[in-house]
Amino acid sequence: MGRHRAVMPDWLALYYEEPLEITHGEGRHVWDAEGNRYLDFFGGILTTMTAHALPEITKAVSEQAGRILHSSTLYLNRPMVELAERVARLSGIPDARVFFTTSGTEANDTALLLATTYKQSNSILAMRNSYHGRSFSAVGITGNRGWSPTSLSPLQALYVHGGVRTRGPYAHLSDDDFIAACVEDLKDLLGHTRPPAALIAEPIQGVGGFTSPPDGLYAAFRDVLAERGILWIADEVQTGWGRTGDHFWGWQAHGQSGPPDMLTFAKGIGNGMSIGGVVARADIMNCLDANSISTFGGTQITMAAGLANLSYLLEHDLQGNARRVGGLLLERLRAVAAQVPHVREVRGRGLMLGIELTRPGTDEADPAAASAVLEAAREGGLLIGKGGGHNTTSLRIAPPLSLTVAEAEEGAAILENALRSI
Repeated sequence: MGRHRAVMPDWLALYYEEPLEITHGEGRHVWDAEGNRYLDFFGGILTTMTAHALPEITKAVSEQAGRILHSSTLYLNRPMVELAERVARLSGIPDARVFFTTSGTEANDTALLLATTYKQSNSILAMRNSYHGRSFSAVGITGNRGWSPTSLSPLQALYVHGGVRTRGPYAHLSDDDFIAACVEDLKDLLGHTRPPAALIAEPIQGVGGFTSPPDGLYAAFRDVLAERGILWIADEVQTGWGRTGDHFWGWQAHGQSGPPDMLTFAKGIGNGMSIGGVVARADIMNCLDANSISTFGGTQITMAAGLANLSYLLEHDLQGNARRVGGLLLERLRAVAAQVPHVREVRGRGLMLGIELTRPGTDEADPAAASAVLEAAREGGLLIGKGGGHNTTSLRIAPPLSLTVAEAEEGAAILENALRSI
C-alpha cells in the first residue's frame, strides 16, 4: 500500500481501511494475498460478468495469444469482425455499425463525438445523478457531483429529471404521473435552448446507486426527442448483456419507441478484458469526415475473450439466471431491510441491486453506515460496492451472472449480518 501511495494519484480511491490485493479467482470467488476467500458480489465493478477463471474464456485467450495479440485497426481483423457482426445483430439497431474501444469512457466519448458531429451541435441532454466516464467530455456531461472534478467542458450539458424515482420534486407522484411530469419538464427545457444533439442516459444509473425511472420513461422521452430530431444514446456500459434479467439491454424496458440511435457498451462483455464500443446506425457512424482509427480497440486478444464470453452467456442463458437468482436475492434483501432502520430502499432488477442507506428516521444519506457495512461484509467474506449521488449513499450488489441460488443465499446472509451490525 505504501508503494501504491508513492506512485499513484491521491484521487485513485481504494476500498477498505486496510485495502486488499486480489491475487486470483474462480467462479464467483476471489482470494486475497493473505489467502482469505471472498464471495464476489461486485465483479471488478460489474466487469467480471460471467465468472472468474472461466475455462472457455481462458482457453480462447490462450489460443489467441499463441497466434497474435494485436495488429491495430489498420489491418483486417477476423475476431473483431466476428464480434461486431454478433453485437450488431443483438443491438436491435437497424443497419448497425460497431466501433470498438478499450473502455466505457472511451465508448461514451466516441458516441458524443458522433452525435455532436452528426447534428452539428455541442449541446447534450443528460440525466441528473448520471455518470458516463472520466474523459474530459464524459466528465462534462456527468450529472453526479462526486465524479465531476471540473466545470470546464467542450460540451454544453443540460440536465433532465427522471433518473431517480424516489427522490426529487416528482417522487410523490404515481409512475404514470412521474413520467408525465418528467416529459413536461423536458419539453419546457427544450423550449428554452437551441436543439441539443442527443440525450445520453443510463437505463439504470450505475455509479449513482443503481437508481432507475419507471419503465417507459425513455420511450416517452424518445417521442419528444424524435419530433425535434434529437438523438438518443443508451449508455449500456453497466446494464447490457442480460444483467437486468428482464431484458438483454436496459433500453428494452423503454422499448416502445424502438431501439436507440446509438448504444454504448463495455465492462461485462470482456469478462475482465478491456473491451468497450459503440453501436450506431450507419448514417451516424459514418458521419465523420476525418481519419480515425483505434490502436487497441478491437485488438485480437480482447475480441477472442469477447466472442467466447458472449457465446457462453447466451448458451447458458445467464440472462435467465440473472432474472431468477436476482429475483430471489432481491426479495431476501428486502425482507432483511425491513428490519434495519438504516435502510431506506432496496431496488434494482436482475443481478444489479442497490441498498440505499440513510440516518434512521430521515432521508439524509449516511456514508459512515455504508462504509461500516462494506467493512463488515468483507469481514464476513463478501465483497460489494457502493455509490450514490446528491444526498444519497447506496450499496451496490452486482455478482457474476452465473451466481447460484446457494451463493445468493450465502451472500444475503453475510449482508444481513453486516446490515444488522450498524
